[in-house]
Amino acid sequence: MEDSQALKNLNQWHELIRRFAMGRAVALRKDFEGPDLRRLAKASKDAVQSRRLIALAEIYDGGRRTDAARIGDVGLQVIRDWVLRFNADGPNGLIDRKAWGQPSKLNDGQRKELAQIVEDGPIPAVHGVVRWRLKDLALWIFEEFRISLDESTVSRELKTLGFSKITARSQHRGQNEFAAEAFKKTSPPSWKKSVRGSRSAHQ
Repeated sequence: MEDSQALKNLNQWHELIRRFAMGRAVALRKDFEGPDLRRLAKASKDAVQSRRLIALAEIYDGGRRTDAARIGDVGLQVIRDWVLRFNADGPNGLIDRKAWGQPSKLNDGQRKELAQIVEDGPIPAVHGVVRWRLKDLALWIFEEFRISLDESTVSRELKTLGFSKITARSQHRGQNEFAAEAFKKTSPPSWKKSVRGSRSAHQ
């Protein structure tokens, strides 16, 4: 019984602290006014930023933060976060920054080795394959560097290194169609250096 009462008192104490913190509204920076934010919101091509600017403009114009929260369709804590971001970075602080992608697990030296082995092609007696597939390269990377990459990640690495996947060439008019079909079945696409750059250089 005493434990439950103590827990209840602790929860009430935490709630009082939260309300006190929320009640101490952070003041907006002084170098802007409501009309400034509304003008910026109208000019902005970012709909999210515009909504946030209009919500903060309400506070600049003397409105309550509950009104700003209603305009922004958010809670008071979010309005507080917007104020902090705006005070720190101005209008740009209300733009959501795009999250960066995961950094490559391979360093520059490992990428160079990967490019070289793809360029040279596999040695059947050593690698057990006559052409590189994504899963073969993923296995090679693991055996060589003890780094696990899935096939889609290997594909992105190859494209970053300038390799592109090519298909079989179009059939020549005099080519044997049966021989060509057999060749296609036994010779899936391979990875080769993209010639886009060299082609544009000759033009």
